[in-house]
Amino acid sequence: MIRIILIGYMGAGKTTVGKELAKALGLTFYDLDWYITTRMRRTVKEIFDERGEEGFRRIEHNMLHEVAEFENVVISCGGGTPCFFDNMEYMNQQADTIYLKASPEILQYHLSIGKGVRPLLLGKSKEEVQAFIRQQLGEREHFYSQARHTINVDRMDNFEKISITVDEIRQMLGV
Repeated sequence: MIRIILIGYMGAGKTTVGKELAKALGLTFYDLDWYITTRMRRTVKEIFDERGEEGFRRIEHNMLHEVAEFENVVISCGGGTPCFFDNMEYMNQQADTIYLKASPEILQYHLSIGKGVRPLLLGKSKEEVQAFIRQQLGEREHFYSQARHTINVDRMDNFEKISITVDEIRQMLGV
């Protein structure tokens, strides 16, 4: 039985790497935010708007406990997932956890070209986004660094490099 959970800041490539890793290993892929929106029939933004961040984090915690019981899966978590409740400890008990580590500059670039709505970044200027990323990374690094494995994804800017990252993860985990 294989269970792999990818963590890291928003824009680090958790979903992209997760899908490719799952395909390479013949496993099922779950994006925790997608799982939440499917189960709740609401977008993450709608849940934030209706219940606030605390309400969203409670739902996220409960859904994490569901999906992390599945077997033969690769799961990508939201950037804040490891930082609330006992989530990081729980993930380490359930799976091989991998921190996709990226610099603030790379994260900002990825977020600027991404298509998804990021509730925590709405209405912020480029400078405010950069300051916000740096601040949150500082606050979250303690949690992220508890992952069993860390891989730097700063260079992951095209499909070939994504494949290299997947190969590095496979070697790291021996799968």
